[in-house]
Amino acid sequence: MSDVTFTSDRPSFMRLALRKPGFVAGLLIIGFSILLAIFPGFFAPYDPNAIDYNAIRQPPSWAHPFGTDLLGRDSLSRVIWAYQVNMQMAVFGTVFALVTGVIIGAMVGYYRGIGDLIFGRIVDAVITFPFLVLVIAVVAVLGPGLVNMYIAISVVYWVYYARLMRAEVIAQMGNDYAAAGVVMGYSDRRIIFRHLLPNAITPVIVYWMTDMALVILLGSSLGYLGLGAQPPQAEWGVLIAEGRNFISTAWWLSLMPGLAIVLTGLGFSLLGDGLADLLRPRG
Repeated sequence: MSDVTFTSDRPSFMRLALRKPGFVAGLLIIGFSILLAIFPGFFAPYDPNAIDYNAIRQPPSWAHPFGTDLLGRDSLSRVIWAYQVNMQMAVFGTVFALVTGVIIGAMVGYYRGIGDLIFGRIVDAVITFPFLVLVIAVVAVLGPGLVNMYIAISVVYWVYYARLMRAEVIAQMGNDYAAAGVVMGYSDRRIIFRHLLPNAITPVIVYWMTDMALVILLGSSLGYLGLGAQPPQAEWGVLIAEGRNFISTAWWLSLMPGLAIVLTGLGFSLLGDGLADLLRPRG
């Protein structure tokens, strides 16, 4: 009898991912961004805070590919070191809101009742006001700085994750496995965290990926307004603000960090869109 080898016609996740140019491009952009954030000193040609009064506002050249700023500091080095701050924003500005929103949304979606009614009123109150206005108001009360910015985003933004998680949990509760868990006498905690949450988390993870791009843009906006990172710390919004009065004579001061924001945001968007396509159920 000859040996028979059975192979699956269903391609693996990695093979599917490599067939998505957008996903691959996003993965490469974000992967390189993470490297710049972790090892900025390896990629930056100069000390980002080294002042050179003989090289003030020099245009891009071989010595300084991104030019120099108002104090003669190398703009390329400052843009690279800003990756550390802005990628930190993408993580710490979303992870606390993500965890809080997922837990509360799962609880509310499972138990419903009075908790669901209270949550609905909280959602109505939050979405009534523009998100940026609420964050600026909280930062204005707490004071400028990165930590206060993270607190402000988390205080406001958990609602959006909780609303999405609640809807997904309610949808999953209509499936047979959820009813079977109740019939078999599983505890509520086991049903929520071991059965409902793993099956409902995929859209939230995809939303989180794309949301990181928005948080970077938000953090840069607050830095531009003087409410986020503070000079002399290298951060893209701060760098843009430093060059806003010289846009016609020293355009590179604001253009280069602006391009970094656009490129990183594009990377997260492509990664999120690719994940949404890869994780979409297929027949």
